Amino acid sequence: MSLLKNVGTIGGLTMVSRIAGMAREMIFSRVLGANAVTDAWFQAFIIPNVFRRLFAEGAFSAAFVPMFSKRLHGDGGIEDARSFSDDVLSVFLPVLIALCAIMMLAMPLVISVLGDGDAAPARFAMEVDFARIMFPYIALVSLVTLFTGMLNSVSRFAPGASFPILLNVILILALLFGDYAMTEWGWTVRQVGYSQAWAVTVGGVIQLAWLYYWTRVEGFRPKLLWPRITPEVKRLSIIALPAAIGGGAYQINTLVQLYFLNQLESGSISYMNYADRLNQLPLGIIGIALSTAILPTLSKFVGAKNREGTDRIQSDAIEIAMLLTIPAAVALAICAVPFVTMIFQGGRFSLEQAELTGQVLGALVLGLPAYVLVKVLVPNFYARSDTRTPVYAAFISLAVFVLMNIMLVDDFGVIGVAFASVVGAWINVAYLYIVLVKRDYYTIPLKLVGRILRQLVAAAAMGAALWFARDLLTDWFAAGLFARLFALAVLVLCSAIVYFGVAFAVGAVDRQRIAALTTKKAP
Repeated sequence: MSLLKNVGTIGGLTMVSRIAGMAREMIFSRVLGANAVTDAWFQAFIIPNVFRRLFAEGAFSAAFVPMFSKRLHGDGGIEDARSFSDDVLSVFLPVLIALCAIMMLAMPLVISVLGDGDAAPARFAMEVDFARIMFPYIALVSLVTLFTGMLNSVSRFAPGASFPILLNVILILALLFGDYAMTEWGWTVRQVGYSQAWAVTVGGVIQLAWLYYWTRVEGFRPKLLWPRITPEVKRLSIIALPAAIGGGAYQINTLVQLYFLNQLESGSISYMNYADRLNQLPLGIIGIALSTAILPTLSKFVGAKNREGTDRIQSDAIEIAMLLTIPAAVALAICAVPFVTMIFQGGRFSLEQAELTGQVLGALVLGLPAYVLVKVLVPNFYARSDTRTPVYAAFISLAVFVLMNIMLVDDFGVIGVAFASVVGAWINVAYLYIVLVKRDYYTIPLKLVGRILRQLVAAAAMGAALWFARDLLTDWFAAGLFARLFALAVLVLCSAIVYFGVAFAVGAVDRQRIAALTTKKAP
């Protein structure tokens, strides 16, 4: 019951965070729209977040949490854990400060490398300013990650799961203040952009204060010592470095995408950001949840050399992933423009910009099943302690992504960049699956192939129904709030009824297996 409670706490707060994030993007689009200022803001926001995902939440967290937990629950107890965390903090903080100082000094060069060195001097200066204002967030959120790891080790999950909500709330308040300032005081979009940039750093300070408070409550009382490279701190660095290299491909992909978007017309970065926000919803809910859920069971079966169990878990994960992802991709593709219009259009975000963002989303979701399949296939390698193969796949995907961008970006613009990421994702899936088959780890059974084909039939029927419903509701998409909510509800309800109705009718779902998976005794 304790595990169930913890999962419920994390899941519930994560859902609140995603809703707050969507609300933030909705307000952002209406207050600031899609233009050179929003492009500069999103670009500046991406830069520290790439470092955050690569080092703080990725490499550092993967190395620190097991080492801290081992000391906390070992013979030394809380005193040993405190000593270890203080040593890490005392080395970690100066390194973060030095990183921030170097990056802030080098920011003009960074922005130039990311492809906007030829921008007008005023725009280039704004991009550099935004990035310099926001970059200290990497130091703040890295310390937040340290404290979160400490709290998670004593099963205090709520503070760590809730801190993203704080940033979203701060940014929303800053946006509302900016909208008021533009209306009452004549502020420009550029001035609101600067206030929003400062809000990121302020939000990071509040997040850090929140986590520091809870670490004090739990009795850790972190303190700064004179930095010293102890054997354990050195070991932490040695463990974290490979993890950083492993996650590098995905973060490089983000920066490469930014480079190509900077070659395009103003607003392109913003269009991609708004489109990806909708694309990430099913990816985050389905892909990441399944990936997290199947890894322990796969590891158990692999360790026991239970091939039947391993194959069954992998097949179940693929079936559930495709059962939920295929209709999501079809619905987002067919109703891309209506969804973007209903959610983001308004204020300074015009109907024309909503239509272009919808076209980007329509291209992006063609890769949604691939993004989810990558999340579902990778645990099969991790369960065998093979972390290299997913890295190879990611770098091959990155190479294809770069090549496709070179081929498509001049003719198709931001839509070409989206399609390049789709091709790269499917190459990633193909490589992972070929390696699984070649090493005799897993081969998809013909029965599952047949059910996926039936899922495609059900999705096609749903797509036809959505096409008809979409045309009937055209006048509602850009109307008032309640009209938009009504149209959105109709489209979602239509999708669910038609898809699952046809899916059960044509045998796209293994009813007995799904029933077994939803019981508490499911293997």
